[in-house]
Amino acid sequence: MSDLPATVLFACTMNSVRSAMAEDILKNLHGDRIYVDSAGVRAGEPDGFMIEVMAEIDIDLSNHASKTLSTLDDTSFDLIVFLSPKAQHAAVELTRWMSCDVEYWPTHDPDVIRGRRDSRLDGYRQIRDQIYTKIEQRFPRQD
Repeated sequence: MSDLPATVLFACTMNSVRSAMAEDILKNLHGDRIYVDSAGVRAGEPDGFMIEVMAEIDIDLSNHASKTLSTLDDTSFDLIVFLSPKAQHAAVELTRWMSCDVEYWPTHDPDVIRGRRDSRLDGYRQIRDQIYTKIEQRFPRQD
């Protein structure tokens, strides 16, 4: 019997980098075995650097549409993973009426990455790889 959750929500500040990456990485690794969604505390626009570094691992997020926690279609999750301090604070309110497990995975903030294009891409790659590694550890493949 699988110990993987059936439903997972990744939440972040704006659903434009970290939570979007996490959603599609988990979908890529587990396909239909886990229902995965993502949302932000606030709405944001998909980030071009995020789209580019995800394409490097063959995940296309060019059509990602940002969602907020308040506009989710489904709020029945077994696990909510918060990737930013603002999203972690939203967990208190969100889980007052939900029965689910909650985890906080501190991740680098893409808003603080500065410099030339190559430096910024390297920063986004670090975020992607950090999230990818954490997902592989938390949701191991069970083929």
